[in-house]
Amino acid sequence: MTFNPRIKLSILLLLLLSPFCLSFNLHSSANTTVYQILTKYDLPQGLLPNSVKSYSLSNDGTFEVVLEKPCYVEFEYLVYYAEKITGKLSIGSITDLGGIQVKRFLFWLNVNEIRVDLPSSGSIYFQVGFINKRLDVKQFETVHACRDSALALCGASLRQVLLQLPAPVENMEMLITE
Repeated sequence: MTFNPRIKLSILLLLLLSPFCLSFNLHSSANTTVYQILTKYDLPQGLLPNSVKSYSLSNDGTFEVVLEKPCYVEFEYLVYYAEKITGKLSIGSITDLGGIQVKRFLFWLNVNEIRVDLPSSGSIYFQVGFINKRLDVKQFETVHACRDSALALCGASLRQVLLQLPAPVENMEMLITE
């Protein structure tokens, strides 16, 4: 049985081009925001700040999000977002995460993975190194504004602490000791 040369060429082109067709990216479009993508994957939209400039998502779930600039957001903990955030998105989780750090005490630690329970239990889990931290998902339901500096956030917290201190005492009785 012999094939028409056009059919052979068509089959050859189909075989050669099929890997490229399977690896295309879904680039950000005016119709779908990265926040909508997060909710389609059962993740809260507030995981990313409001300064997303662009994103791409591959068929295998690998993604890249580009922010306008690096920034900080105050949740229960102070979080740093690099200008480029990468990872792998799947239903209820983000793995192989890069570009997000959390401040604990005096140290900045990389967030490696984020996941939620399915069905939702109201908790979200962050893997930071070998530590797994559970937080209330409600603080991630809304998209937060980015701050340029961690000091601006710390200054706001310091002001709140100073406002809660008791007023200074102007007159104090002297204690006489013998």
